[in-house]
This record gives sequence, structure tokens and C-alpha cells, in this order.
Amino acid sequence: MTSDTTQPADALTLLACQIDIPPMTTASERDAHLLQSTEKVRRRLEDESGAVDLVVLPELSSLDYARETFENLDEMAEPLDGASFQAWRAVAMAHDVFVAFGFARKGPGGPFISMGVVGPDGTLVGHYDKLHLAQYGASMEKEYFHRGDHVFVFDIKGFRLSPIICYDIRIPELSRTLVLDRKVDVILHCGAYYRDESFHTWHPFATTRAMENQVFFLSLNRAGANYGNSLFCPPWQDENTPPLAFSEREEDFRLITLDRETLCQVREAYSFLKDRLGDYAGGLDPR
Repeated sequence: MTSDTTQPADALTLLACQIDIPPMTTASERDAHLLQSTEKVRRRLEDESGAVDLVVLPELSSLDYARETFENLDEMAEPLDGASFQAWRAVAMAHDVFVAFGFARKGPGGPFISMGVVGPDGTLVGHYDKLHLAQYGASMEKEYFHRGDHVFVFDIKGFRLSPIICYDIRIPELSRTLVLDRKVDVILHCGAYYRDESFHTWHPFATTRAMENQVFFLSLNRAGANYGNSLFCPPWQDENTPPLAFSEREEDFRLITLDRETLCQVREAYSFLKDRLGDYAGGLDPR
């Protein structure tokens, strides 16, 4: 795993964007923020001269995470082909990249907290609706959103990726299922982690999910006085291979290159997944 622009063979490069998101209560304010965000990302992509394969944005990257915003979801939530898709589609096509973006999705059974992925050809690769809604600390999602009913997996350059959203990280079965049943190599954990009482427990979950499942794990927050501290976790971490820490509060754009060799070496050296028993529910000797 590297964090520069030199790509080894069989590699995937992410541009992870810890962006600031202003207060907003109208669709026009949302669209103005989208314009600013896409311009920031465009400038970064131009600086990297084609080195990026996938741009990743935080949970609800189109919206402020606030009760005042959520009270206006009738106006601000979007269909799959809405303002957020159109804005990031233009970036994807202009720079030949995939883009994973967060938005509030309207539709039957919704609204949902969603991640969409658009490809370099401008098509929607797919979307994920948050499965586990947070209702503690600064979170009030069950008051405004409905939970999703599916996982979403996609492939880029031989790597299999899947998004999960914020509170999803605290339910270990989801990450385990993605790795064991869907053969995922990279988990894109996109969050809106506010500095409430749960903030300082988030990083241990990220490092654990990466190591116990032997995957690359990007845990991406938004920027701001009460946010920040995104983390990228390789599949093995120690004093010589620590997680990559982002700015504590400021906007931060990190180029991260993942390589297949690192993933294979870790899974060969540390046999966590291979040593699992077939059944822990029954049949174990109680002695």
C-alpha cells in the first residue's frame, strides 16, 4: 500500500476527499455546494494527471448533517439521477474516473441515506442505501430516514469494492458478509462522524474491521470543526504499518494506492479467515 502517485502493477488508486459541507436548508443551497465540491475535486484530479481510478466522498456529501436540513428532505432528497448524480457524472466522464458520492435518495419506501457510484462512461454503476440507522448522540436518523434492503458490490481493475455507511461499521456481520460471501477486497466506509460521545470509539472499529476481515478499509469523514479525523486502514497494521490519518478538522484530499500483492501477503501470513470454524452456534464441546 502506497500513498504517492507511483502505481505498482495490479493496483487501484483512490482520491479520498474529506470535504467541508456548509449549513443548508434548500435545494439551491445544496446545488451551490455541489458546484463548489466538484470544482475542488476537479482541481485535484487535474493535479494528479490521470493517476486516480476512484474518487470517494463522505456520507451525505451533498447535504449538511443537521436536523434543520433533514426537516426539508421533501425538497432536498433526490432520485437516483438527480442533482448529485448529474454533478459527479460530469466529473467522472471528464476525468475518466469512478466517483462514489453520498446523497439523500427519494423513492418508494424512502427517503434513504445513500451512496451512489458513477462510472467513467457516465452510467450509474449502482447504489447502496444505509442498512443500519443511528439514533444516539448527535444522530437522529430514524426520525427522518428508512433503512435499505440490499448490499452493493462493484469492481474496478480487478478489485472488488463495497460501500457501507457510518453506523454500519458497528455491526460486524455486515463487513464479514461482504468479505466472506461477496469476496470484497476494499470496504469504503463513508461517514458523518460528529464529535459526540461516540466519536472516539470509531477508530478502533475501523482498525478492527480491516484486520479481522483482511481488507483495505477507508473510513472517510467530512471536514469541519466537529468532524474530521478520517482514517485509512490497511489489512495489517503494526508499529511499522500504521493507519493513514487525515487532518483532525480541515479539508484533506489523500491519494491512496492499494496493491494486490499487499492483500495477498497479509492473507497468506495471517490466517485469520482460514482458521475460522464452520459453526459457532452449536456443536462445540462445552468443557
